[in-house]
Amino acid sequence: MKNIVLLGAPGAGKGTQAALIANEYNIPHISTGDIFRKNIKEGTELGKLAKSYIDAGQLVPDSLVIDLVADRLRQDDAKNGYILDGFPRTIAQAEALDKVADISVVIDIELPFETIIERLGGRLVCMCGETSHVSLLGDSKTCPKCGAEMYVREDDKPETVRARLEIYERQTAPLVEYYGKKGNMVTVDATVGTIEKVFEQVKKVLE
Repeated sequence: MKNIVLLGAPGAGKGTQAALIANEYNIPHISTGDIFRKNIKEGTELGKLAKSYIDAGQLVPDSLVIDLVADRLRQDDAKNGYILDGFPRTIAQAEALDKVADISVVIDIELPFETIIERLGGRLVCMCGETSHVSLLGDSKTCPKCGAEMYVREDDKPETVRARLEIYERQTAPLVEYYGKKGNMVTVDATVGTIEKVFEQVKKVLE
């Protein structure tokens, strides 16, 4: 059984690797966003409480996030392992998680911030759902799928990406030190090239 925590800055490819791990090892990919949406949609007591904070424009308190995560980890599909993506985000959350879960390994997907800014800043999206990159389309911003003009999302613009990375550095990067001291963290170098090459590293860690 593998209970995995994935760390990595926004744009480092964490979500992509989580999906590959989930498929390869047939374990659920668990993100706090999905947990929130499911509980709110189903109208659970925890979901109603989370919604009250979200509707008020406030952060959901750590204690409630932990309760939601703990409830999700008790479900049948997580009994043979799981991947936590986007949680924990802070030392306080990590300490609380340690009380309700036995984490086998923490994988830190590492990519230099400048590479992330370049990668996200060049990402193009289309109203039809297609995504591409300026390096692939050159001067043309025409969607290869539907022919419409593609654009850079607001949260992918360099100044926005830098702000997101600063928040990550301040809040989440200390987790690398926290798990490093516990001895169950492995760093995966995401500069090696393709998604497949990064995944080969991940598989070596898990096997």
